[in-house]
Amino acid sequence: MGLLAALLWGGTDFLVGVNARAVGVKRAVYFGQALGFTIMSLILMVFPVFILRAMAAPLETWLLGMVAAMLTVSGALSLSKAFALGKASIVAPLVTTYGVVTTLLSWFGGEQISLLQWACIALCVIGVILSSAHANPKVPHTTQATSSIAYALLAAGFYGTSFWLQGHFVLPALGPVTMLWLAYFIGLIVLVAIVLKMDEGLKIPPLKNCLTLTGASLMNLGGFSAFAWGAVAGSVSVVTVISTLSGGIAAILGFLFFKERLERVQVLGVVLVLLGAFVLHLKA
Repeated sequence: MGLLAALLWGGTDFLVGVNARAVGVKRAVYFGQALGFTIMSLILMVFPVFILRAMAAPLETWLLGMVAAMLTVSGALSLSKAFALGKASIVAPLVTTYGVVTTLLSWFGGEQISLLQWACIALCVIGVILSSAHANPKVPHTTQATSSIAYALLAAGFYGTSFWLQGHFVLPALGPVTMLWLAYFIGLIVLVAIVLKMDEGLKIPPLKNCLTLTGASLMNLGGFSAFAWGAVAGSVSVVTVISTLSGGIAAILGFLFFKERLERVQVLGVVLVLLGAFVLHLKA
C-alpha cells in the first residue's frame, strides 16, 4: 500500500504541473478540490457511519481540523505554483521535506529527536541547497527556477504543519475519511471565493484538460486511500517511509516526458533530500 501510494502521489505531482500550466494554478486546484469533495461526499452518503462517529468529537477538534484543511489547500496552491514554474525533478523531491517540518514541530511540542534524525534534517537542508545550485554558466538560473524552489519549500511547510496537526489532534477523533472530506470542503470554499473573482474562473476547461484534472484528483484520492489502508492494516511508519518515494517517481516522470535535465550537483541534492526524508520518516 505504501508503494501504491507513492506511485499514485508521484503521478499526481506530475499531473499537477501539467494542469497548472494548462488552466492556471488556482483553477487547477479548484477543479481538483471540487471533484474530490464530490467523491468524498458520495462516500459519506454511502457510509454515514464515518461522519456519525466524527460528530462525537469536541468542537476544538473540528476547529483544528479546519485549520489543518486551510494549511492543506495553501500547500496545494503553493505546490501547483512550484510545478508551474519549475522542474518536477526538483520540485517533487523538495516537497518530501514536509517530514522535517513535522519532526521539528513534534520537537517543539516536547518530543525527543535522536542524533540520527538531526543528521537527516541536516542532510535535507544540504540537499535543498544543492538542488537549487546552478553551476553551468551557459544556462542562466532564472527567477522562475528560484521561485519554484521557494514555493516547493513553502508547500512543504504547509503540508508538514497540517500533517502534524492532523496526526496529533484531529485524525484520532475524526478519522481519515471525515478529515479528508473536511479538507476538500474547506478547500472548495476557499477556491470558489478565489476563482469567482477571475474571468471565466468557473468555465469548464477543454476535454483534454478535464481528463488530466480528473486523473490528478483520482490519483490523489487513491494515494490517500492506499496510505490509510496500509496504515490501518499494517505499519504507519513503513507506509509513510515508502510513500516518500513519490518525489522520486515524479522526478522520473518529469525526465521521461519533459526531458528535464539536471546538473550533477542538482542530482546529488535531489538524492540527498530523498535519502534524508526517507530515513527521517523511518525513524519517526
